[in-house]
Amino acid sequence: MATEITVGVGLIAIGASLAVGLTAVGTGMAEQAIGAAAVGAMAEKEELFGKGLIMTVIPESLVIFGLVVAILILNLVG
Repeated sequence: MATEITVGVGLIAIGASLAVGLTAVGTGMAEQAIGAAAVGAMAEKEELFGKGLIMTVIPESLVIFGLVVAILILNLVG
């Protein structure tokens, strides 16, 4: 049985894509600022490498949350 494609299904797909895309853009902007600060801090103190690496990775959780929201939105279709 084929799923009928309607305007509502298209809007749900757009919402899911926005959930992932906008969180990815926000994460990129956050990582840019954090990465620049981390490199500057490591240039002065090399022992800050671990902390800088952890702080750079933390914003990636935003994309994971966006992906979870997109999956939940897409489950409304099926």
